[in-house]
Amino acid sequence: MTEEKRQNYAEKAKNLVAKMTVEEQAAQLLFDAPAIPRLNVPEYNWWNEALHGVARAGVATSFPQAIGLAAMFDTELLQEIGDVIATEGRAKYNANSAKGDRGIYKGLTFWSPNVNIFRDPRWGRGHETYGEDPYLTSRLGVAFIKGLQGDGDVLKSAACAKHFAVHSGPEALRHKFDARVSEKDLWETYLPAFEACVTEADVEAVMGAYNRTQGEPCCGSELLLRQILRGKWNFKGHVVSDCWAIRDFHENHRVTNSAQESAALALKAGCDVNCGCVYAQLMDSYKHKLVTAEQIAESAVRLFTTRYKLGLFDGSEFDKIPYEENDSPAHNALALKAAEQGIVLLKNEGILPLKKETLRSIAVIGPNADSRIALKGNYYGTPSRYITVLDGIRCLAGDKVRINYSEGCHITKDRMEHLARSDDRIAEALTAAEHSDVVILCLGLDETLEGEEGDASNASASGDKRDLLLPAPQRKLLEAVCGTGKPVVLCLLAGSSMDLQYADAHCKGILNLWYPGAQGGLAAARILFGEVSPSGKLPVTFYRSTEDLPPFEDYAMRGRTYRYYQGETLYPFGYGLVYGDVYAESTALAGNASAESGAKLRIKLKNNSKTAVQDVLQVYVKPLDSPFAPPNPSLCAFNKVSLAAGESREFELVVPGRAFTVVDDSGSRVSGGKRYCFYAGFGQPDTRTEALTGHKSAAVEISL
Repeated sequence: MTEEKRQNYAEKAKNLVAKMTVEEQAAQLLFDAPAIPRLNVPEYNWWNEALHGVARAGVATSFPQAIGLAAMFDTELLQEIGDVIATEGRAKYNANSAKGDRGIYKGLTFWSPNVNIFRDPRWGRGHETYGEDPYLTSRLGVAFIKGLQGDGDVLKSAACAKHFAVHSGPEALRHKFDARVSEKDLWETYLPAFEACVTEADVEAVMGAYNRTQGEPCCGSELLLRQILRGKWNFKGHVVSDCWAIRDFHENHRVTNSAQESAALALKAGCDVNCGCVYAQLMDSYKHKLVTAEQIAESAVRLFTTRYKLGLFDGSEFDKIPYEENDSPAHNALALKAAEQGIVLLKNEGILPLKKETLRSIAVIGPNADSRIALKGNYYGTPSRYITVLDGIRCLAGDKVRINYSEGCHITKDRMEHLARSDDRIAEALTAAEHSDVVILCLGLDETLEGEEGDASNASASGDKRDLLLPAPQRKLLEAVCGTGKPVVLCLLAGSSMDLQYADAHCKGILNLWYPGAQGGLAAARILFGEVSPSGKLPVTFYRSTEDLPPFEDYAMRGRTYRYYQGETLYPFGYGLVYGDVYAESTALAGNASAESGAKLRIKLKNNSKTAVQDVLQVYVKPLDSPFAPPNPSLCAFNKVSLAAGESREFELVVPGRAFTVVDDSGSRVSGGKRYCFYAGFGQPDTRTEALTGHKSAAVEISL
């Protein structure tokens, strides 16, 4: 969007708001802004969701949950997905508004993406994020926002980076919790993704978090909203509160004494839209001189600037997008592709891909084998068709292969039928396994077990996980089925790191499906039968347990995520196998390197197998001179690459200049020194990845 257009929209918004009374302006700051008929201003509801598809407003294409999209490690594909979501959002908006339906979840302001850092595997909302790494999250957040908003002079839709900032659990404490961090952790880990969303992607909105950060409630923070967001980063869009977060100011954080004071604190800090009801008290705040008319008008102008940017008053080319663009075959094909590319192969003792021509029977067992809810994650739309793992296997196995299905156990309870004995489906599961050549065992979680506080049904944990273990009935089923001696492939449907030590020791293969969207079962089957080679990588670390992790409430990065963790992981960040044997033979600097322009690496790759492979080339950096560098190498570049069977090929990958910097103890980004080691390969340069893949990363040392 050109600067001239921005100024034009802002001027139109200013002129329109000037015609409103103070009462009318204040009412426009509520998420369900009322109509102003005398000014031809229709009602508008700011609350809509599009985390992995248009959500909560009926039928829409269902993409994999965000953590599964992150596992693709593919910015181009994610931007394409964002564009498709915006297209469907417009198609639905056009149809709904034509019928006078302007209610909740029907607008064009999408409160996505969630770019919080998944710092602790117990956090229930981590599957809404792009994982644990600030660089990966930054690149994916920027790509998704560009897809949602487009690159024209009218926004296709308005994206929102959330939850600003230093927010990742515990869910049970979020309404009163104060997340205190060092300046180094703040600027090295928690803020980079938001900075990129604002300064690179020009995100239209930012949502504040529920908690306090450094003592201030995030939705009324002088530090976050004024000094950093609007000051240092020059953010020009609007800020929205998380839902009913401003009420927490006086009820839980106790930084104010009344709703009127809370409304004033948030407004003066620069929070423009209240998702909640506290801004209904703004006129009382105004009458008691807690806020000024100018402050109310300033927020109203920001909001109407967004509405003008969306073409909601002047019209746009997007008004012609027909309803048929929603849930189209092409969009569902893209959802299938995304699911395939995000599935991660964690283990393969030669059992995959399955050769159906040699199989007489397959056992498909487990509570997530035929589960629709396990496909969806949270913040989802309604798929017009679900393809569970059982459905997908049946579809591809053909008529000559018998499918023996058993649910095996309840996802959490010790029995399926209320009057039955405990473990009332295990005998059936064992029979199915014993009468089959191979077992596909589908275990894991769903949104009722890990998710947002108030949504998940594990009330005592409020959506978070207590540990990394599978629920007890599933652990019993896993051990029983593995005890039959039949080869077992575990398909895990979950949104986070799980303790898979038993499965790693006893299963022949393990596929991590995440919450793969409505096409997820077909994607899993295509990978199981070798129609597609897996290429997903872990955007989070799979720990062996939580025993050596810091307390959940501790926001310091020491001992957390692949950059700071010093123990041996089960499956490292960046790890994922393919159907083949690919590795980096060598890497070298191509040209000059500098902290301003970055560096270009020439990397020679080899596919030492008889099958074509798509994989994620990753580059990690370790500054060798700086005491401020994280203890482990950090991801600094990545790209999806394809290699034909037996092919050797050179790729060039650009490493940004930021890779030559570190964050010091004051929070300043400074030079990382003169010497750097860059590692290129298909995973981290750590001993565990080397042991799992059989290959070391190729390394090159660079001196500036």
